[in-house]
Amino acid sequence: MTSIDRIDRRILQALQADGRLSNLKLAEQVGLSPTAVLARVQRLVRDGVILGYEARLDPARLGRGLLVFIEVLLDRTTPNVFEQFKAAVQVHDDILECHMVAGGFDYLLKTRFADMAAYRAFAGTVLWQLPGVRETRTYAVMEEVKHSTRLPVG
Repeated sequence: MTSIDRIDRRILQALQADGRLSNLKLAEQVGLSPTAVLARVQRLVRDGVILGYEARLDPARLGRGLLVFIEVLLDRTTPNVFEQFKAAVQVHDDILECHMVAGGFDYLLKTRFADMAAYRAFAGTVLWQLPGVRETRTYAVMEEVKHSTRLPVG
């Protein structure tokens, strides 16, 4: 595991707040030289602490305003069924996240669609055709109260 000190934490906090922050501005914020900050950021990337950089997009403005969570229960919980399911969800862009969970079902999917009709089409042509799916439960989000990708690093 990478050793993360106080300055690394400040770098991570700053980059989570603004991933487009220039190295010079980042150095000013954390009180180090640009060369030292660049070396730290490169180490954090190399060690897998920083996984990448992305632009956050507005789903509604891009025709994907409906957020839907889906519980998936598989018909069998064998290694090959898990592997087939995991491989199948990778190729569908409508599935933003897929998490294997402990509890009363096997996977939790996070998806986005234009509207309920688009979700219904997805359910019939993709979701219920995924390998091993026995049962699903759908939760359409009425209001997104909090959305963050920031991790506490302080």
